[in-house]
Amino acid sequence: MLNLLMTPRTARKVRGLIGAIADAVRSVINPAALVADQAEPAPVEATDPAGLYEPDEIPAVATIEQAAREYDRAADQARRADRAKRASKKILDRLPAGVYGMYRVFRTPSSRQTPDLAEITRIFKAHNLGPVPMKACAASLKVELVDVAPVDTKVLAGVTV
Repeated sequence: MLNLLMTPRTARKVRGLIGAIADAVRSVINPAALVADQAEPAPVEATDPAGLYEPDEIPAVATIEQAAREYDRAADQARRADRAKRASKKILDRLPAGVYGMYRVFRTPSSRQTPDLAEITRIFKAHNLGPVPMKACAASLKVELVDVAPVDTKVLAGVTV
């Protein structure tokens, strides 16, 4: 009955307050449980796609390092540009169409289309076709710099391959 008198924002605040009180009680009773709840899951790696280099086609390590360095730099620049674009778009999205100083702000209809998943789900349910078939997106390529111990050339001199 009390929920009927609350706005959704008030209900969220009350739930948040109850959660904070529950966390406070748990921190007194079992503080280790709070830390265990916040542990980050181990990263999941996708399987390699088809069409990779054969062992005898793999480029030199220096070439791979240069490509990885450039990819990492470009990805960082893209993230910075995307953050700047989102910040600017937050202001521009709320403007009515018009000329502002040296810039004209306007909107054009998109030519891109996307499936209407709500309608597809409704049709599947209406015809008892089961769940809507889904497929996974392509795996994302990630590059990170790793610390490598320096190679001891004296040890390698005695190794034959």
